[in-house]
Amino acid sequence: MTANGVTLGDGRAAVGAVRPAGGQLRRLGLAGVAKPVARSRSFTARALADWFGPLEPVEPFGPEASAPTGQEVVLLVAELVANALMHAGGALELALHARPGTLRIEVSDGSPVLPALRLPHLPGTPGGHGLVIVERASCRWGAETHELGKTVWAEVRL
Repeated sequence: MTANGVTLGDGRAAVGAVRPAGGQLRRLGLAGVAKPVARSRSFTARALADWFGPLEPVEPFGPEASAPTGQEVVLLVAELVANALMHAGGALELALHARPGTLRIEVSDGSPVLPALRLPHLPGTPGGHGLVIVERASCRWGAETHELGKTVWAEVRL
């Protein structure tokens, strides 16, 4: 399993945000679904809007940034699903676990091959940026194998 130690912001919630009491879980089956990235983005945006209100505009990622905006979380989900599509034959399921202070995003696919950062990262070349985006946009990420393949997960502070 791979995990990072990057932290984004201090985890403060947006003014007026309503956190799910005791946590919530939403799942979206993606096996055989047309346009899984677009479907995952819409599903995530709806879940976040239900839990926390309207999504904010995207602001730059970075160590000085506050907790990620809803739109940044949607982009993170899109990156994880796109990676499963490109490198593992497609995603089987997207799961969103909202708990007080944390959102865990899980994308499962049918390949047991664990993802690995391409090092050195070459920003000026095409490709190889997906896990760098995941690493920078999340406070922790990793992957675990299971009997059906693997689950790649990322956590963000809310």
